[in-house]
Amino acid sequence: MFIRPVVVKSLLIGAFTLLAVSFLIKPSMAVDVQEVTSPGGLDYWLVSDNTVPLITVSFSFTGGSVLDPAGKEGLAGLLSATLDEGAAEMDSQAFQTQLEETAVRLSFDSRAERFSGVMRTLSSNKQIAFELLGKAMSQPRFDAEPVARMTSRIQARLRGDLTDAGNIASETWFATAFPAHPYGAPPSGTIDSLGRIEPDDLRKLHGQIFKQNGLKLAVVGDIDVESASAFIDATFGALPEGQAMPEIVAPAQITDNTVFVPLDKPQTTIRMGGNSILIDDPDFITAYVVNHILGGGSFTSRLYKEVREKRGLAYSVFSYLSSFDEKGFFFVGVGSRSDRAEEAREVIVAELKRMAEEGPTLDEMRAAKDYLKGAYALRFDTSDKIANQLVGLQIQGRGADYINQRNELIESVSQEDAIRVAKRIFSSPLLTVVVGQPAIKQASEDIKG
Repeated sequence: MFIRPVVVKSLLIGAFTLLAVSFLIKPSMAVDVQEVTSPGGLDYWLVSDNTVPLITVSFSFTGGSVLDPAGKEGLAGLLSATLDEGAAEMDSQAFQTQLEETAVRLSFDSRAERFSGVMRTLSSNKQIAFELLGKAMSQPRFDAEPVARMTSRIQARLRGDLTDAGNIASETWFATAFPAHPYGAPPSGTIDSLGRIEPDDLRKLHGQIFKQNGLKLAVVGDIDVESASAFIDATFGALPEGQAMPEIVAPAQITDNTVFVPLDKPQTTIRMGGNSILIDDPDFITAYVVNHILGGGSFTSRLYKEVREKRGLAYSVFSYLSSFDEKGFFFVGVGSRSDRAEEAREVIVAELKRMAEEGPTLDEMRAAKDYLKGAYALRFDTSDKIANQLVGLQIQGRGADYINQRNELIESVSQEDAIRVAKRIFSSPLLTVVVGQPAIKQASEDIKG
């Protein structure tokens, strides 16, 4: 077993709250992140602390909704909903009863290119907790009744989404930005596509995703390295080796376009965005600071001030940067009263143009850096957050010492680089989706051209 300790400055695991199965971090002290290779050859990160008797395990596999077959979109999402609905010798009721009686919490989540999960348990129940997790991952049943039940539950949510302007706008934006590409498919599927999924489809996708290659793991809480390694090997070591993901071809560049979707509601929802950079790009930290100034900083951002404070056009407005494995993009969203939606759109476009042409001011950069550095510790104030952050860093290809380096990287961003990166990103062609009343249609046609 190989262990590489990394001391993370200014972080200490502190007091837990039992209901949340989490613990708080006290600043100005240190906690060790151990980068461990188990006897079975599995790499994972461990934060060992016996302050309270709780353990959180976070893990992520390669594979997700991009693996959904055409016509069966939503398969990966349904897989995440059914993994704990019976495993091995236990049917759904027996498995759920065992989880409840032992206070073990299992949850799974599917994204475009990652399939993740979290297990939380009292340390006194760690034996049964890891056993249940192992059974859910290695021996899921996919019995007809729970599959049908979870399918119906997701379909009911999707029926509600049919009239949700934000959901319509986002799905339309992605479908238009990435046509005929897995990135553009609805990750939750549709009512019809879910109805075509059979238990055998779940079994096939499960066998494709649950493999050791690409697995990222973090264990946080009341457990030592020897015990953690033994449980990791017993739980994950039985999974086959191999890659789940085929090569994903990068999609074409996002182009200028405006799409109008009529919806009879008093508020119009707008989503717009364009080409950006991948998360491993050397400019990403700079872009992160710039986006915080533009629209990621809530009450302090340019978009908030210009759209809400000065003009009262919307209750909220936001922007963020995101990245698939093969494509980065930025995204802006706002909801406004229908008769003022076009004005809100014009203000946002003007701010994107101003940021691209002028970049941020020194005062804006100072405020953004101070906020981002101070808020970083909040990502590590519970055991769940710590475990998820550690897995996220592994997925991004960063070392555990990035936790120490990150604020230094934020502070080192220069105004010159910020101006350059702002132009690189926000001069991108802009795809706009407008969802609202038919009266907005003429305005959207004017935008288009």
